[in-house]
Amino acid sequence: MARTPTVTRESVPENQREAFDAYVQERGSVPTGGPGSVMLNAPHTAQLALGLAQYLRTDTSLSPRIRELAMLVAARENNCQYIWNAHAPAGRAAGLRDEFVDALRDRKELPSPAADEAAVVAYGQEFFRTRRVSQDAFDAVVAQFGVPGTTELTTLMGCYSMLAFNVNAFGVELPEDRSEEPLPI
Repeated sequence: MARTPTVTRESVPENQREAFDAYVQERGSVPTGGPGSVMLNAPHTAQLALGLAQYLRTDTSLSPRIRELAMLVAARENNCQYIWNAHAPAGRAAGLRDEFVDALRDRKELPSPAADEAAVVAYGQEFFRTRRVSQDAFDAVVAQFGVPGTTELTTLMGCYSMLAFNVNAFGVELPEDRSEEPLPI
């Protein structure tokens, strides 16, 4: 169980109940797991942040394979079991090879990454580990995705770091029916 109880309409500030109602109506129920389950404590924040996450997850110029890889890099670098478990299967389904995903999970050398995969991983790992990106890493991502795609990639990784921060800080547990091996932390 997360560190806080499941959010209810009565537990949010009265001035945010309209946002709570809209969020629940749009999604069909109060979430009991994942980032939404804790971010709904602040419904306005949840609407904006999770709306951005939805857009970045589905509507950018980046391919589904690259979007899922970016989410996995953010999950791995933030040691976020929940996001890893949610997106590793989607990454595999989008075309990331099993041995590649497993090596990323285990922090091993990546087996023959494609140029776009290598650029994404190097860019994300460099930023998350040093809080900076070298010119070489930046140029490699721009060469693969252009400046607009680099902006989307950067924002996607930052957004998923925000989600990981919420999940990790609030202690959101993995679902019972998890499909992935846990991250070795």
